[in-house]
Amino acid sequence: MASPFPSFTIVIPTYNRPLQLLECLNSLAALDYPLDRYQVIVVDDQSDQSPESLVADFCKRMEVTLLVQPHRGPAVARNAGAALSTGEYVVFIDDDCVAASDWLCCLATSFAVKSDYALGGLVVNRLTENPYSAASQEIVDFICRYFRESERSFFTSNNLAVPVKLFREIGGFDDQIALAAAEDREFCVRWLRFGHHLAFEPSAIVHHAHKLTLRRFWRQHFNYGRGAYYFRKIIQSSGQAPLKLESASFYSGLVLYPFSKGISLRSLQLFLLLLLSQLANAFGFFYETMRSSRQHFGESKVLGESAPAGAPSAPENSRN
Repeated sequence: MASPFPSFTIVIPTYNRPLQLLECLNSLAALDYPLDRYQVIVVDDQSDQSPESLVADFCKRMEVTLLVQPHRGPAVARNAGAALSTGEYVVFIDDDCVAASDWLCCLATSFAVKSDYALGGLVVNRLTENPYSAASQEIVDFICRYFRESERSFFTSNNLAVPVKLFREIGGFDDQIALAAAEDREFCVRWLRFGHHLAFEPSAIVHHAHKLTLRRFWRQHFNYGRGAYYFRKIIQSSGQAPLKLESASFYSGLVLYPFSKGISLRSLQLFLLLLLSQLANAFGFFYETMRSSRQHFGESKVLGESAPAGAPSAPENSRN
């Protein structure tokens, strides 16, 4: 007799965040879901200090496996974890996230009626007093809401669940995007292009604790700009129409989003940070455009012919 509980493989890419990983694993070990219906795969992206002993401590509490890879970024790490999946569905969460106890139950309930969908859950910022973390989450919330129910709808990869078979059929995440930026957006666009469906499941909640400073906030959004360059490059190389800039209403709506709940010192602070994020994003996009042009020119001189510019040869620690 088939189990009423679908089986899940939870994949966690991790890099140099042992304390956050510990919290994440604690939340997964405490899930209100049958232990024999889910497994956890931690993919270490060659951290300075191996999380082997940390992961081993959880082996008596749940089925958990550690996989170590060369430092190649989160997209490759997620694909590596999904390749070992034995579940019907693969669920992606980041090492700085904590899952609600009913997380898998909510996903299972939704999959019961949307078995071939990709489901995006709700991501809640845990660091509400950190203005930089709050601003970053505001941006994600606005963009996901703006594109929801459109051909460009997407969900972030720190709370994304997908049927394993379909994930493999479309090739997983594109590892040309070595940064922690835009790989989830590109995946969702390609998912829709293959004729599959996305659905938002707000009851499936993870709490995100990405502690940011001004410097790290700038670097994060600078890298998002770099990722946007490769996202556009991949879209164009697939034969799709080149992406256009969004309308002025999109950008004005984004930066004014903090005022949607009223005017306060806090909303003014978030407004200024959202402006800064867009500046950082533009600088990152311009940087990667120029970098790739120089690389293309250099390769052309060596080969005596045109050669395509490649993605970054080695990922940075772009999560910081």
